[in-house]
Amino acid sequence: MYKIDNPKNAYKNVAHAFFLSLAITIAEPSTILPLIVEHFSESMVVVGLFVSLLRGGAIIIQLYVAFHAQAYKRVLPYLSKVFFFRWLAWLSIGLSIYFIGDSNKTLTLVLIGIGLFFFSFVAGFGAIYFKELQAKIFSKKYRGRTMANRQIAGSIASIISGGVAGYVLNNYEAPLNYAYLFIVSSFIMGIGFLLFSTVEEPAKEHIQAKEKHFGLFLQNALQTLKKDKRLQRQIIVIFLSFSYYLSMPFVILHANSSFTLSGWMLGGFITLQMLGSIIGSTLLWRKISDYEKMLTLSFVFMILAFVLALFADSLWLYACIFFLFGVGIDGFSISGMNLVIEIAPEEKRPVYTALQTNITSLGLFFPVVGGVLLKYFGSYTFVYSISIVLLTLGFVLSLALKGTSYED
Repeated sequence: MYKIDNPKNAYKNVAHAFFLSLAITIAEPSTILPLIVEHFSESMVVVGLFVSLLRGGAIIIQLYVAFHAQAYKRVLPYLSKVFFFRWLAWLSIGLSIYFIGDSNKTLTLVLIGIGLFFFSFVAGFGAIYFKELQAKIFSKKYRGRTMANRQIAGSIASIISGGVAGYVLNNYEAPLNYAYLFIVSSFIMGIGFLLFSTVEEPAKEHIQAKEKHFGLFLQNALQTLKKDKRLQRQIIVIFLSFSYYLSMPFVILHANSSFTLSGWMLGGFITLQMLGSIIGSTLLWRKISDYEKMLTLSFVFMILAFVLALFADSLWLYACIFFLFGVGIDGFSISGMNLVIEIAPEEKRPVYTALQTNITSLGLFFPVVGGVLLKYFGSYTFVYSISIVLLTLGFVLSLALKGTSYED
């Protein structure tokens, strides 16, 4: 007999986050990844594009995945395949930097981009399966706690990773230091993937009959979106939450141009961001099961971070900014995932997840917009200000989410 809220599943869920964060923090889009890309290209637009590639490739495939997933009684076998291809894509980035590196910077940059795209693209499959699995194996209250625990474990791992990254970046020359980070982290990532692949998954009781073809599925999905006003409003608010990406990748470049950051300073910023994640999840997000409230508070933390960025003239202020990033990003992540699970009927959960993720994830391309604005206006203050305006709009609209339902 399957037991919901099984502690063994919760432990594996948390362990997966720990090893995954330990691995991918070395390409964190707010710190190291912009510096890696800047080593091979000084274009701010390229920096923004690569940050988008790390996250944005997933949006292309999710509706197609949902078309098939709605009829699956179990999704874990498919998620395990996703894990393997993500691991392979990550390893390929490190090998490209190691074997080609500065001998052909353009080719290396292209191969990094391809690796990041496929790492993100395959995650588009995994996002649907992962959220479906979380909804099946954990109840609402337990899920909120275990997801907060995931964030805490991931943040602790990221602090460790930040220290390791600081050591490697400080003691080895670029670009070999970047290659070492990717290659070693790929094997750490594999441990987390293997652990999560062993969770116990129950068969889904209510499944949606799959349409005859994908075109019909898209028509039905759009009808669902048109009818559900709450989903529409939620999508708009969560899309606006991604507007922090407009500026976040460039904060570290702004700091580096002002202070010439050492590897240890860079590792310190990663550590502070993850401390923000740990403290936010421990003292705040674990205690809030009202996900609309969590979303609203996340906007507050992120707006405050960019207000500080407008006046940042010391390492201490930048430390505060990255700390607030850690608190706000975790809040967005936890609330966004749980909100769609809460409002979706069981049989339509993959469709709701795909609709929200596909549309809101267009916000993952905000870094490209930010790069273009920096190129033509040359002002960090201008870019930060636009993020503040968009985040403030999201904050105001999030206040109206509470109490709305399908019919509203």
